[in-house]
Amino acid sequence: MSHPAHHAKSTPNKTAYVMARSGDKVTYRELDERSNQAAHLFRSLGLKQGDHIALLMENCIDFMVVCWAAQRAGLYYTAISRYLTADEIAYIVADCGAQLVIGTPKTAEALGGLAAKANGKPAYYITGNDKIANFKSWDRVVAPQPKTPIADEIAGYDMLYSSGTTGRPKGIKRESENKAIDVPNPFLQLLCQKMCGMTNESIYLSPAPLYHAAPLRFNMMVGTLGGTSVIMESFDAEEFLQLVEKHKATQSQLVPTMFVRMLKLPDDVRSKYNVSTLKGAIHAAAPCPVDVKARMIEWWGPILIEYYAGSEGNGVTVSDSQQWLSHRGTVGRAVVGSIKILDEEDNERPTGEIGTVYFADAPTFAYHNDPDKTKRAFNARGWSTLGDVGYLDKDGFLFLTDRKAYMIISGGVNIYPQETEDVLIGHPKVADVAVFGVPNEEMGEEVKAVVQPHDMKDAGPELAAELIVYCRKTLSPIKCPKSIDFEAELPRTPTGKLVKRHLRDRYWADHKKR
Repeated sequence: MSHPAHHAKSTPNKTAYVMARSGDKVTYRELDERSNQAAHLFRSLGLKQGDHIALLMENCIDFMVVCWAAQRAGLYYTAISRYLTADEIAYIVADCGAQLVIGTPKTAEALGGLAAKANGKPAYYITGNDKIANFKSWDRVVAPQPKTPIADEIAGYDMLYSSGTTGRPKGIKRESENKAIDVPNPFLQLLCQKMCGMTNESIYLSPAPLYHAAPLRFNMMVGTLGGTSVIMESFDAEEFLQLVEKHKATQSQLVPTMFVRMLKLPDDVRSKYNVSTLKGAIHAAAPCPVDVKARMIEWWGPILIEYYAGSEGNGVTVSDSQQWLSHRGTVGRAVVGSIKILDEEDNERPTGEIGTVYFADAPTFAYHNDPDKTKRAFNARGWSTLGDVGYLDKDGFLFLTDRKAYMIISGGVNIYPQETEDVLIGHPKVADVAVFGVPNEEMGEEVKAVVQPHDMKDAGPELAAELIVYCRKTLSPIKCPKSIDFEAELPRTPTGKLVKRHLRDRYWADHKKR
């Protein structure tokens, strides 16, 4: 058991979190004192165990201070993406029942409309001493509070919202368990400590937005263990490599698109940075294309650890590099729950056959304020699904083929776009790609690819024809795109998830009007 409060006593002057570009940092003593002050403020405002706060912040030190304050005050804390629209932000603030919302000067504009209408409920605060209409200064109200712990410390939890790539974001709520603040998450212990080797000596490099589940939880784990986290303000491929060398980073958590961007750096750029201090690179969010992962292992060594899980926490699979090399393409074997592959009638599929992935004998969850979505996630036997499609091999390793929502049915044949995307991303002129179904009068749907080329000057019929030929060298014609369009940039969340519906909906809009 451990917590920043313990490290504040044993290593008070050790850096807990430091921002990569600005150099802004907080020691364990400062983190303990500042989170205590914020916890006292929460209590003075009437917030008690089980109440909710929300925060809309860019990656910054205050982000982590607020989360630790809520964690030790027994509150649910909902981190919101600053890339959402005003309506989406308003929906989450209302849906989670936040009694207090905290922003920064950089997010004040996004929150301004909500703050103006709030009439004090919820209360809106802004970090810093900035005087901004409809906001209270967070720093001013926190400063007079005691730096000692509140009398009734109890563990609080994040309540995060899914990215909304297929619809309205869903809040995932974990029931309050009345645990002490220094009881760690057992899955994070397994993944971070046992598999990735994280200790109090770790230098963790965090390249992703903190509002997302994995980056936030891994950074909280760093604080639990007593290590140091270097937080990037935003991801840049070469800067990541520079920071590994500069800070002698030992662990990191990434997503496959980050691997792709690093691998497509010029060879002389990639080779000039020393990344040998890395002992573990955890990745998730989307299955990693086989060729991409093979090249990363060749470059960094067998230090990649992949896991498959959702914010729902209903099941987890894990694969280390050695397991992956003997089962290429897998996302691992179950370490939380047991995997069931089911057909449309809820019957179990045999080994090697594709179906919807369910977890049995696993923790339950609920989508906040949405009993219908919760009900749809579970079958009659109490097994739950995240909506992914895949199969198990004879050794029990899971292979994901796609999201069920993105499956293409062409002439009665099921086609999983991820397989096609994994091939096309390997072409040297392709920076990003999305594959999905578009209307076809005869076949129902046909395969469409939208490609982001490295250079938009290459976009056109010649490259489209080249890519279709390239794809057909590996896949059967039915899985290859019938046509290819080009975009300067594809819609991805900052965590690397492709918001495919934004593209797909354009092609179906006219068809639905008929």
